[in-house]
Amino acid sequence: MNDWPQGWSENSRGDRYGRGSAGEPESARVMRQVRREPSGPTPGQAPQYGGSVPRQPSAPPYGPGPGPGPGYDSDYNTGQVYGAPQGGRGGGGYDDGGYDGGYRQAPYRGRRVKRTAVTVAVALLVVTVGTYFWADSKLREEVDLSIVVDRPEEGDGTNYLIVGSDSREGMSDEDKKRLHTGSAEGKRTDSMMILHTGSNGPTLISLPRDSDVEIPSFKGSDSGKFYEGTGRRVKLNAAYAEDGPELLVRTVEHNTGLRIDHYVEIGFAGFANIVDAVGGVEMDIPKAFKDEKSGADFEAGKQTLNGEEALAFVRTRYAFAGSDLDRTKNQQKFLSALANQAATPGTVLNPFRLYPTLGAGLDTLIVSEDTGLFDLASMFWAMKGVTGGEGTSMNMPIAGTSGGNLVWDKAKVEKLVEQLNNDERVTVKGN
Repeated sequence: MNDWPQGWSENSRGDRYGRGSAGEPESARVMRQVRREPSGPTPGQAPQYGGSVPRQPSAPPYGPGPGPGPGYDSDYNTGQVYGAPQGGRGGGGYDDGGYDGGYRQAPYRGRRVKRTAVTVAVALLVVTVGTYFWADSKLREEVDLSIVVDRPEEGDGTNYLIVGSDSREGMSDEDKKRLHTGSAEGKRTDSMMILHTGSNGPTLISLPRDSDVEIPSFKGSDSGKFYEGTGRRVKLNAAYAEDGPELLVRTVEHNTGLRIDHYVEIGFAGFANIVDAVGGVEMDIPKAFKDEKSGADFEAGKQTLNGEEALAFVRTRYAFAGSDLDRTKNQQKFLSALANQAATPGTVLNPFRLYPTLGAGLDTLIVSEDTGLFDLASMFWAMKGVTGGEGTSMNMPIAGTSGGNLVWDKAKVEKLVEQLNNDERVTVKGN
């Protein structure tokens, strides 16, 4: 009786590679699976040749067909050569999920990339938030528009009153001499503009300082005392000199019918420092001019103005035939170019320019109490849009003069204000 499993014989062991054989190394071959019966040799003890070895059932055939039946579970190799990818270099049945040979990249690289990206994002967030709170803390919210009385109804869009004052606050005697500002006490308005932003592009309107206006009834900014209007007519800059920003806003609203949403004011020193912080502003000056009072001395053509030169450029009036009207045009041109320069990626994304620019501007910037950094950013982008041709720049329409004051064209002003309040594209032409 043959005690070996079916198909095996002791004599046939000699021509197979296996235990104790001395032939060539065993090649890749299919090994039949066996199922051991509960009875057998003691665990850990190999069966003796020639001993009583129970007959083992034949392994199920490979390929389609019935298997060994329910409950069959084998932990043995199913005939594949270990390590050979399915359909890959070694053939066989190993499924690697589509891996096409070569070494797998370590998962650590992906985790490292993710950690780096998260770290950079967090760092940028921290810097951005920190910059915001730092800049917000430097804003001087000193103008209280809540005390302005008899205000017009709100229209569509947003209106800024932008004021350049001749404040010499923080300037040394050397600075005053270098910038040709003189040493006058107090402060007056050197330029005034209304910037309207809305759905039809920005509109920048200069209000000449010599404009003939009526001082209305108002509440004193410091005393809180109410002053009844008497119909008194003065130059527009007199309103600021008389009771500061609040009376200036009240006077502009009364004489135009346009509600002012935000007040923004900057002095001489802050203006010059901003220009220097952005590395100067390029201007194309069509005609050479010189003015001893402002210190202006410019040749015609393209040139980059530093802070001192820029201040002289926007203050010059006596060198022009149109005096204040020509000066306001130069102020518009320069402020739009400055906004365009300050809003470039070279300034916004460069901390060595961004922080000095913010610091230079915010130290001397005075705004109304409800004006924040986002409002200022919107204002700068709108002024940049004027430079880019997306908006309109103009002087307030003038009908003539009276006693040296510039008289507004009443019909045109009413039409202009109507278009601004309705946030329509401005068609009125100014001087």
